[in-house]
Amino acid sequence: MKQAIITVVILCVVAIAGVGAFVGSGVYNIGADAHHTKPVYALMQALRQRSIAHHAKDIVVPKLDDPPLILKGAGQYAAMCTGCHLAPGMAENEMRPGLYPKPPELAKFRPDPRAAFWVIKHGIKMSAMPAWGASHDDATIWSMVAFLQKLPGMTPAQYKDMVAKAPPDEDMHSHGDADEDAHGGGTMAGMDMGEDGGHSHAASAQGDHGHATPASSAAAAPLSLAGMQPKAAPAAEAAAQAFHAALQRGDRAAVLALLAPDASISEGGRTESRDEYAGGHLGEDIAFLKTARITPVSLGSMPMGDTAMVGSESDLQATIKGKPAMLRSREMLNLRKDGDSWKIVSVRWETAPVPAE
Repeated sequence: MKQAIITVVILCVVAIAGVGAFVGSGVYNIGADAHHTKPVYALMQALRQRSIAHHAKDIVVPKLDDPPLILKGAGQYAAMCTGCHLAPGMAENEMRPGLYPKPPELAKFRPDPRAAFWVIKHGIKMSAMPAWGASHDDATIWSMVAFLQKLPGMTPAQYKDMVAKAPPDEDMHSHGDADEDAHGGGTMAGMDMGEDGGHSHAASAQGDHGHATPASSAAAAPLSLAGMQPKAAPAAEAAAQAFHAALQRGDRAAVLALLAPDASISEGGRTESRDEYAGGHLGEDIAFLKTARITPVSLGSMPMGDTAMVGSESDLQATIKGKPAMLRSREMLNLRKDGDSWKIVSVRWETAPVPAE
């Protein structure tokens, strides 16, 4: 046993000396144009992937479908990322061919949000990926993650349009929780909505079935419709208007047909699945809308490749607990292309009383 231990120690000393001599000689080519051997490259790839997965596994992902958050990320991506990761319609530049490993083209796939956040914040050792967390807060990094979920499938024109709408740095206030932050602006007043205009979900005004009452809705941060433009995504807007019309005429089957199986419906801090909504609040919403007078105010959309957002505002005249009330309802729909049609994957409603003049 003693002899075996001595042998192991000698071998370790020889190995360390050999490595030291190899490093000290300088014969290893550290140049980026001298690529690793396949076994070394495979080992480094596995190390990178497992390290990211381990360190990112407990990250809590906020809501990433907030239009101002995505617009902020578009501006950040254009300013910070395109040199290495390109963008729709952007050709190879002079820098990327000399980078090793070559950065991925982020318009060609959707990264996992947790992994994307961790990599953007902490960077990757011995690569061209910097740790942006040294100069950017978490809210800004999440805005880039939100934008990366929309980037694949964007046309060059859609990308340029979104970047053009992005706020300048001095206007990029921190979003924190994207679902609760107040963004202001974006009322889209005066947009042409047509006869079938926006559904005003006002069941919250009744205050009897778990939704927020007008008082709590008025105190909550308003849903932002910033970035929505009329007829920017006509097919998605048509699906939204069909959804509104189905609710107003009480057509349960048509409402549910437009909701994707994984759809979520949110209002007043409560989120339901499609099945939960079908089993409860859908009937209550239909009953409420039968007695309400709806006046469309605005409708707009934002195309994002194979997904789109449609935002709308409406005024309601209704009778609540025997008293007349005027309400303002805001709606944000996220839609996903499904063959030749569009399905709604999330609904967010906010309703508040209109202050008396």
